[in-house]
Amino acid sequence: MAKPLTDQDKRKQISVRGLAGVENVTDLKTNFNRHLHFTLVKDRNVATKRDYYFALANTVRDYLVGRWIRTQQHYYEKDPKLGLDMEELQDIEEDAGLGNGGLGRLAACFLDSMASLGLAAYGYGIRYEFGIFNQKIVDGWQVEEADDWLRYGNPWEKARPEYMRPVHFYGRVEHTADGVKWVDTQVVLALPYDTPVPGYRNNIVNTMRLWSAKAPCDFNLKDFNVGGYIQAVLDRNLAENISRVLYPNDNFFEGKELRLKQEYFVVAATLQDIVRRFKASKFGSTEFVRLDLSSLPDKVAIQLNDTHPAMAIPELMRILVDVEKLTWEKAWDIVVRTCAYTNHTVLPEALERWPVDLFHNLLPRHLEIIYEINRRHLERITKLYPGDLDRLRRMSLIEEGDIKKINMAHLCIVGSHAVNGVARIHSEIIKDTVFKDFYETDPEKFQNKTNGITPRRWLVMCNPGLAEVIAERIGEDYIRDLDQLKKLLDFVDDDSFIQDVAKVKQENKMKFAAYLEEQYKMKINPNSMFDVHVKRIHEYKRQLLNCLHIITLYNRIKKEPNKSWTPRTIMIGGKAAPGYHTAKMIIKLITSIGDIVNNDPVVGDRLKVIYLENYRVTLAEKVIPASDLSEQISTAGTEASGTGNMKFMLNGALTIGTMDGANVEMAEEAGEENLFIFGMRVPDVEALDKKGYDAASYYRRIPELKQAMDQISGGFFSPSQPDLFKDLVNMLMNHDRFKVFADYEDYIQCQEKVSALYKDPKEWTKMVIHNIAGCGKFSSDRTISQYAREIWGMEPSLEKIPAPDDPR
Repeated sequence: MAKPLTDQDKRKQISVRGLAGVENVTDLKTNFNRHLHFTLVKDRNVATKRDYYFALANTVRDYLVGRWIRTQQHYYEKDPKLGLDMEELQDIEEDAGLGNGGLGRLAACFLDSMASLGLAAYGYGIRYEFGIFNQKIVDGWQVEEADDWLRYGNPWEKARPEYMRPVHFYGRVEHTADGVKWVDTQVVLALPYDTPVPGYRNNIVNTMRLWSAKAPCDFNLKDFNVGGYIQAVLDRNLAENISRVLYPNDNFFEGKELRLKQEYFVVAATLQDIVRRFKASKFGSTEFVRLDLSSLPDKVAIQLNDTHPAMAIPELMRILVDVEKLTWEKAWDIVVRTCAYTNHTVLPEALERWPVDLFHNLLPRHLEIIYEINRRHLERITKLYPGDLDRLRRMSLIEEGDIKKINMAHLCIVGSHAVNGVARIHSEIIKDTVFKDFYETDPEKFQNKTNGITPRRWLVMCNPGLAEVIAERIGEDYIRDLDQLKKLLDFVDDDSFIQDVAKVKQENKMKFAAYLEEQYKMKINPNSMFDVHVKRIHEYKRQLLNCLHIITLYNRIKKEPNKSWTPRTIMIGGKAAPGYHTAKMIIKLITSIGDIVNNDPVVGDRLKVIYLENYRVTLAEKVIPASDLSEQISTAGTEASGTGNMKFMLNGALTIGTMDGANVEMAEEAGEENLFIFGMRVPDVEALDKKGYDAASYYRRIPELKQAMDQISGGFFSPSQPDLFKDLVNMLMNHDRFKVFADYEDYIQCQEKVSALYKDPKEWTKMVIHNIAGCGKFSSDRTISQYAREIWGMEPSLEKIPAPDDPR
């Protein structure tokens, strides 16, 4: 028989019913339990009162929010506005500009694919308060503005203070009978914010977890002197500066203490989170908790996205040896089997080399661990190659010299079970050059994983017209199996398909032309070829080669104004690192050329030059679907992969490019005859390096090149300051590492072929169809499936799980 209710029970029941109002109490309890599951900290066997409090508060908030909104409508919106424009609302959303160039965007594509392939994966990073700067062009120069992307809040994130973790800096190391202790440290708290990452039509939502730095309550207060309280509270900013701003360098290493703090901060917080989740039992269960970490590599894979999270290797060693008390040998085996490293660049100025003195001060225990890793590593190399002292020097994790430095790429290779490049040619280059010694020692470690892009964002979302035209021919399954685009080869001679593809491109161009007119007050010819070069501004990406083509084309039109020229609108965009003088001068040169070309009545609308200000993902989503020609013109052997090249290809642009990065595989997939390939190949570049690159010889031999350079150096494009571009001219003539002049002739001839084909719209569009049909390989679903099977030991799944309101 049921026990009679006490007065207190009755009051509780009334309060629950009162809270529920007319709502079903069962629904309320279900909602409460769902929130409790979400709130529950999994490394505790039972929920705390705080967990119950938050679950209850969130349940009440859910109940209130709908009524709150309804009340405001009742008070203030007697005549509610209907017919909201979805695109207008999308434009209000801020870009989360939490990376520099392709690296952060690649990670976003990977998160999309991991969720779409049913892989239990987290993406970890820093929640920068200020992301990549907003670029303004003022009088033709780049001016940076802070990217205050959080000023109106971020509706997609959820703070998770219950998972907050301490991160230690500075201090000193004590070697005691009980083991090693890192003491007298400064503590910064890492507060996680979770963003949902939905898979494609499979009801799976993974997590991106970004860490924000918070000062602990007692920060600087325990030792402040009389009257120092206010300053101590203000000094909390010093701790919280760690997640304040993204360093805006792409492919360039800047060895600042704050940057090393950022790198260790994200690693230390993430590894605590990983170990906590590994130790915790099944979700919501209060049973057995794992205490033995020897099976960590069977359950956890850590992929190091470049060397920026390299500190994961010594930090995991510190946790396993100092905290969990494992032997060095056992700990090292776990670390190597857990970690894998992706290399993203071969440029020497981009490779991270941290001064030992900085480590000694900031992370003294990690320096000891790195020294011990290096000692054992060199011991092994000595046994394999006795007497080869030069090899020992080359392979050491510590570079000797005026300033002793830690080579983070070497640390990553030694501490990982797999090392990969991001395009076939790049993976070969790292084995042949930068990491040759390591490849000879451990060839089985080295793999290739050619980059990819998500077709959900980079076709279906940004180019719905083209996605629909494709779906009408081959169905919708290609969206999750991009290899099916091969079926479009059956339609390459189909007149109606050719027309449909051309029509979608023209509509996209008209729309983008209207956008440009609104933004730049410049009328452009939508029937002109949209020739687009968008990426970070860097000497190796050779925006200067594009400039020389523009000047050459301009000079030719001026020379023969009555000839039938293929009209072009040349658009160049991208940000320069604020401290990169040459890159900023390149932007000024482009805008100065535009000022002359765009205002010359002889040229008219046959040639226009537009600098696309503040290039970012949301602008890419507009310009890429409208592009006819994609410029991928880096010096062979310098661009690791590129992903913009794939986006243009998938959206029906043709590529003019060198045999560099993923361009090589794009030519293989679509047929080399369907890309405009020009310039030196890697062996040609190496041969020219051996022989010695002499820019002046090209300048003397090629009249159009000489004319263009003389115009730049003589002030034709900067009449009020004739020597404005003297530094660029000096670089091109005397110390151009990227050999612009060596590819000039071939580039100009290749551009002539482009112009000729554009005059035959049907043949152009057939070539476009060949390219779209060859895009299957460049889905990030393929890339991630290969990482999963060949590095992480996981099997992707296309299974759809039940929605929350479906029966389990």
